[in-house]
Amino acid sequence: MDGYTSPEYHPAFEEYCETIFELAEDDVDVIQARIAERLRVSRPAVSEMIRRMTAEGLVEVDRQVRLTTSGLELAEALVRRHRLAERFLTDILGLSWADAHLEAGKWEHVISPAVEAALVRELGDPTTCPHGNPIPGSGYREPETVSLSEVPTGTTFVVSRIPEELEFTEGLLDFLEASHVVPGRAGRLTATSPDGTTTVEIDGNHIGVGAFASERILVTTD
Repeated sequence: MDGYTSPEYHPAFEEYCETIFELAEDDVDVIQARIAERLRVSRPAVSEMIRRMTAEGLVEVDRQVRLTTSGLELAEALVRRHRLAERFLTDILGLSWADAHLEAGKWEHVISPAVEAALVRELGDPTTCPHGNPIPGSGYREPETVSLSEVPTGTTFVVSRIPEELEFTEGLLDFLEASHVVPGRAGRLTATSPDGTTTVEIDGNHIGVGAFASERILVTTD
């Protein structure tokens, strides 16, 4: 993966390959409706792009859209560069999670293999992005995790991962970062409401995490 140089593809092809990869990574059904929602484009636009990508040999379609070997290589290269860029932008430059996510979306298309290698050296060869999502090609080993919503009341936990799906929910990254619901931070689940809202205590503060997020945030427990 290190030093991978992808063939020249239209940026839209790259964006679609990355989106398909991330939806599959989060165990979301990779159908055209989900792609349209993630990219905020019309379904006819997605249908046309998938047709073109199939002709290019980047995807294949049966009940779901799947990346071919070429499509997967392209997606992994983009995701790797995106997550390395996020690390640099947060760890070195001090940008917020949300700002880093937006900026990394631009950087991923222009980072050269030489710059990628330099980022790896500067950052100490990280295995995850700031949100805990694995960097392809980094040797990441996934811990045993459960969703926050599955944690029994009174149980302590350590935040492990904020899946990509939550990065595209407006305002959520800012909220989680400000609330210290970040990878590596320990907390305790104090209550669960009938509507699925989970209340956690982190750093002495009580935070209510809505059902959509608590069902997706991954944590480790003793």
